[in-house]
Amino acid sequence: MIQNEPISEIMVKTIIALKRGDDLERAEMLFKTHKIKHIPVVSSDVVIGMLSYSDLLKISIPETTEDAHNVKAIVYNNFTIEQVMNKNIVTINTNTSIKEAATILANREFHALPVVDNGVLIGIVTTRDLLNYYIKQY
Repeated sequence: MIQNEPISEIMVKTIIALKRGDDLERAEMLFKTHKIKHIPVVSSDVVIGMLSYSDLLKISIPETTEDAHNVKAIVYNNFTIEQVMNKNIVTINTNTSIKEAATILANREFHALPVVDNGVLIGIVTTRDLLNYYIKQY
């Protein structure tokens, strides 16, 4: 295992992001289409929040009701991305070590870190990325 290897070695560089004005239906579509659990919310390229799939689940109803699609649409129309996203985010930069990123995620109640250089979002790292990295080490 390389000591102090930078997060830039394992971060996801293909950015899927939401804009402040996007709706929750778009967010759900992105989660499902890309099979991801966390999406940064940006204004220009600056991170202003993070939306997780579990954030959507907290405001949604179970999809087992007969009219779940219509009810979900009503719920989604009553909330905005800004109301649901986490605004108290922690970011890291490309030089942050993988160990430091893992330590942050291990000690916090979230599972993704936006990677930001010079104020601009350039990637994301999740607990899954870290686990895959550590698995490859053995």
